[in-house]
Amino acid sequence: MLRTLLGYAILAIVGFVALKLLFSLLGFAFSLMMTLLWLAAIGFVCYLGLKLISPDTARRVRDMIGRERPPAP
Repeated sequence: MLRTLLGYAILAIVGFVALKLLFSLLGFAFSLMMTLLWLAAIGFVCYLGLKLISPDTARRVRDMIGRERPPAP
C-alpha cells in the first residue's frame, strides 16, 4: 500500500512538472505571437502613413519588399 501511494505521489509530481513546462512553453509562444502581431500592426500603420504622405515612395517600398530575388548560383 505504501508503495502504491508513493508511486501515485511521484506520478503527481512528474505530471505537475510536465504541465508547468507545457504551459510555460505555451505562454512563451503566445507572447511571441502577440509581439509579432504588434510589430506588424505598427508596420502597417507606418506604411499607411507613408502611402498618404508620399504614394510614390510607398509604391517603391512595396515593390522592393515584394520583388523576387534572383536564384543563388
